[in-house]
Amino acid sequence: MKKISRIALCAMTIGAGAFMVSCGDDDVTAPPVEPTLYQKLGGTARVADPNNPGQMIEQGRLSYRSVVDSTIVLIVSDIVAGVNGNLGAHFAPIAGEVFGPDQNTTNVAILSKNLTDFFSANTGGGATNTYSGLGMVAAHDPAQNPRMGAKATDANYDKFIGYVGAAAGLNGVTDPALIGDVVEVLESLRDPIVQQ
Repeated sequence: MKKISRIALCAMTIGAGAFMVSCGDDDVTAPPVEPTLYQKLGGTARVADPNNPGQMIEQGRLSYRSVVDSTIVLIVSDIVAGVNGNLGAHFAPIAGEVFGPDQNTTNVAILSKNLTDFFSANTGGGATNTYSGLGMVAAHDPAQNPRMGAKATDANYDKFIGYVGAAAGLNGVTDPALIGDVVEVLESLRDPIVQQ
């Protein structure tokens, strides 16, 4: 029995040694890690927050917030001018608050924060960025979200993606590959958002 144990132990030792030699560092090359979209937009580097003097913000989050805010401004401006067709119906409740007698911008700020949180958290923003808002289906269903004025069609969503592209350009995001990454994220959300 001792002979079998010694032989087995010897075989295992030789086998383990051969395995370790065959799996050495020289033989295994890890594939390059693709940076997340959040990292491509500036990542976690802390910069001065232009909206809040004396405070810092992650560059990735600032990039998202800047594009989100510019998108909102473009959409609301076109609602006022009457040039964005039926996309204005989706944002009518919020636009009504902004341009109503009270000129309340609270829900615009909430929309901006929610969208910034959502994109930051879901594109590699890490533990410092979380989203606690409604799911995409509920957020875009007027029956579940009173801030949404109408259900979206594919044409509405295409128009929205166009606004995001224009807002990205206004904020210096002009690299075609980066814009392609942003469009890819937006396209991944089409099914739960388009409900008509």
